[in-house]
Amino acid sequence: MAINLSTVSSALPMMNTNAKTATSASETQKSFSSFLKDSLNAVNKAQNDSDNLTNKLANGENVDLSQVMISSQKASITMQATIEIRNKAVEAYQEMMRMTV
Repeated sequence: MAINLSTVSSALPMMNTNAKTATSASETQKSFSSFLKDSLNAVNKAQNDSDNLTNKLANGENVDLSQVMISSQKASITMQATIEIRNKAVEAYQEMMRMTV
């Protein structure tokens, strides 16, 4: 199967050599930082939602137990995924620092 370079370059805007559509490093950093910030805010929101539902259940308010458990599991899974991503990023950074130039 032949690979069409125009298809590949349009699918990967960072590797496109066309000056008009190439993304600068600062734009990429801003994009990554906003993505990271949004992701951490989503994890924080999941944790807060879980805490609120758990507190409502503990106070005897009318809350569906299954919703509390689902919210708790979502918060747990998102936190575990975030921690694993952080661990992999730190590991990659440490590996790069060990490289000799």
